[in-house]
Amino acid sequence: MTGREVIQALHDGRRVFASAVVGVSPHWPELASKLGLDFVFVDTEHVPLDRQTLSYLCQTYQALGLPPVVRIPCNDPFEACKALDAGAGGIIGPYVETADQVRALVGAVKLRPLKGKRLAEALRDRGTLEPELAEYLEKRNGDKVLIANIESVPAIENLHDICSVPGLDAVLIGPHDLSCSLGIPEQYTHPRFDEAVRKIFRIAREHGVGAGIHFWLGMDQEIAWAKAGGNLVMHGSDLAAFTRTLKAEIDQLRKALA
Repeated sequence: MTGREVIQALHDGRRVFASAVVGVSPHWPELASKLGLDFVFVDTEHVPLDRQTLSYLCQTYQALGLPPVVRIPCNDPFEACKALDAGAGGIIGPYVETADQVRALVGAVKLRPLKGKRLAEALRDRGTLEPELAEYLEKRNGDKVLIANIESVPAIENLHDICSVPGLDAVLIGPHDLSCSLGIPEQYTHPRFDEAVRKIFRIAREHGVGAGIHFWLGMDQEIAWAKAGGNLVMHGSDLAAFTRTLKAEIDQLRKALA
């Protein structure tokens, strides 16, 4: 999918498939481009990527027709602009809890290169944009995806306001942080966690915003949540697949050769 196609699918409720790719080998982007993914999730919040490496990854994925959506280290619009300047096809804002945080990211992702008072006016009322400027911004930024990580109880409490911000394309649950915020760390089968996931999906879809959870700990649970309204299917990562598959094969070899 192109960035515009991803955005449209997320809002329409159609399924979008993605995965986190941690590896920086020159071979990785080409391999990932053959997996049937709609975009790749590149993380700079928990993965130590410098700006040059990030730019190399983004430019390579873009050249292969696979939009790289980058999670920035914090919800700073300047961090979003740095990733976009590197070639990112979109931004994931980590640990979002307020509508104001989303608006700031919308300004960076959807209204670049506006800044200062001009940007504040446009965020308050898009009607202040001259037609020629509005057309320019749409052409320049209309393919950039914006996703908010929902990872806490305060985020759920504010979710109606968060999902009402024009320019937000999807919310993505961070399961580990959300489970900790709920007071049930890493208990992903707990009824309260399941209830929270389904509530987030329901609210997001009520607002026409895509919804998903980044999950890697069981296909059956992942499928059940997708069927419950999660149209952004953010499945695992290259690192998780490598660990799981190689361990299973080594265990099989040890058993066969014992």
